[in-house]
Amino acid sequence: MPPSLPSPQSLRRLWRRRRPMVARFGAIALTVGLLALAFAWTAGWLSPSRLSGADVADVLERHNGDHPGFRRAHEKGVCVVGHFESNGRGQALSKAAVFAPGRTPVFGRFALAVGSPYAPDGVPAPRSLALDLTARDGSTWRTAMNSVPLFPVGNVRDFVALQRATTPDPATGKPDPDKVAAFMAAHPETRAFNALMASRPIPSSFANGSYHSINAFRFIDAEGATRTLRWSLVPEAQFSAIDRDRFDAMNARDHDFLFNELFERLRRGPQRWHLLVTLAEPGDRTDNATVQWPEDREQVDVGTLVIEQALAEPAGPCRDVTFDPLVLPAGIAASDDPLLAARSAVYAASLRRRSGEGPHPGAPGTTHAATASEARP
Repeated sequence: MPPSLPSPQSLRRLWRRRRPMVARFGAIALTVGLLALAFAWTAGWLSPSRLSGADVADVLERHNGDHPGFRRAHEKGVCVVGHFESNGRGQALSKAAVFAPGRTPVFGRFALAVGSPYAPDGVPAPRSLALDLTARDGSTWRTAMNSVPLFPVGNVRDFVALQRATTPDPATGKPDPDKVAAFMAAHPETRAFNALMASRPIPSSFANGSYHSINAFRFIDAEGATRTLRWSLVPEAQFSAIDRDRFDAMNARDHDFLFNELFERLRRGPQRWHLLVTLAEPGDRTDNATVQWPEDREQVDVGTLVIEQALAEPAGPCRDVTFDPLVLPAGIAASDDPLLAARSAVYAASLRRRSGEGPHPGAPGTTHAATASEARP
């Protein structure tokens, strides 16, 4: 977990030691140096006992295997393009330009939370939707959402421990059951997540499922008032569930049936979701993504996401983008959830690595469907 910044006292001591340098090179150079020091401290680089984004990326690579050119998590994905149509109601909560009435261009990525870009689609894994919204004033909002409304762990150290406990043994191809059992015994929040995954119906399409911010954030209005909240995208498409008992048959028929169904669905027309923000009440946990809020919390519909087109990743706009949850416009800010800084650091480490590995061929089985989607008038 990225630790806190150095204290003002430690920065002042450093300033006093550097006064001769300031006299020689000027205050601007020292200010830049102090900012770099603070950044390195935040990233965990100044202490070998602290986890950095690169440390977590290393663990993900050991868990998921070597897939050069791909993301280190949610490897199997496809780019999408569309827009967000604000209804203006979000302006009562946030001064972000994206909530002004009107249309904002969007691109993003649907993905499966699987360890390989070549995994079959018929698995009970969470799905994700990441988006980039750039408003007319040039401000950008990026969000990475999951199909499950909570996370299996509450901090980055537990996330790393979970990855290590569930890393397949090369000799068997499966995790060590004793390590898994020991982790689960110590983490009731992870057991609760697994129980939720086992009980929730699995949407039959990327297009008929909901997606959730997982972490809490803060909206800030034009007067400076702040509300803590989470958001969700709720589809207009009618829900239908996959029969878990038919996964093997579905994979045998089409290894990439979810992605190909999305291309075919978009060939017939755009798909829509309503962006709902859920407002926290006093006492709701804002620092722990494993804890859900009560269902009676106030919700506000602030607009509609419209996805119009899908593109295989090599041809799409999402390939070299990190959907960092801390890329936020004025009017939206991070909460006190420690996972947000950790996610930001891991995403950056993943982007640096895959950018140096060259373009990947994209998920198999989507080339024909991508061509059909691109041909839609």
